[in-house]
Amino acid sequence: MFELTVSSYFSGAHRLNGYKGKCENLHGHNWKVDVTVGGEIDGSGMVIDFGILKEILEQVLSKLDHKYLNEIDYFKKVNPSSENAALYIFKQLEKKLKGYNVKVKKVVVWENEKQCASYFE
Repeated sequence: MFELTVSSYFSGAHRLNGYKGKCENLHGHNWKVDVTVGGEIDGSGMVIDFGILKEILEQVLSKLDHKYLNEIDYFKKVNPSSENAALYIFKQLEKKLKGYNVKVKKVVVWENEKQCASYFE
């Protein structure tokens, strides 16, 4: 089994609902997202082309980039925390990677260079 990781970024604003503290106020982040997938190599010697994986990640992040996350349908139902952003990205990638011989292993969402949340199954 092999694991591959790609990273990308998006900028987005949010506020945490039902939270008492400074993050209940509208604020933004330049989020970094690390995605790890796993699988076996194919006849080409690769699990998946890095370019394809990065393109699919960009498709998912384009729905979040320069958006107010609280207004995105998914986040109208759940708080737009880093944890829930990692879960959202994980599930979106699973859908988009169907048909490829890979499994999404982990998504890490960084709010800044010191704080992140991870989701894996």
